[in-house]
Amino acid sequence: MPHQQFQACIDACHACAVACDHCAASCLQEQDVKMMARCIALDMDCAQICRMAAAYMSRGSEFAAAICKACADVCQACGDECGKHQAQHCQECAQACRRCADECRRMATA
Repeated sequence: MPHQQFQACIDACHACAVACDHCAASCLQEQDVKMMARCIALDMDCAQICRMAAAYMSRGSEFAAAICKACADVCQACGDECGKHQAQHCQECAQACRRCADECRRMATA
């Protein structure tokens, strides 16, 4: 099964998508939501591309490596933005994004 060789990356993508969804929802509850606008937007972009990357890998798509490369870039940007905020949900999201970016880079070069 093609997805088994990418299981660590698929798992990281799923975990990152969940963390990003949680972060975006939590950011909407912050006092200064406007200050969190870029964080929320990147959370949504990141969650969506992580789900897409996992789907491409799961079905063994010939485009999985290209999607994972793009996913790594989005995860890096999201992790960098979330890392700027002190909120626990942002810090946890930043960690999930960095892990996913690392896994996606590995997968894209495999």
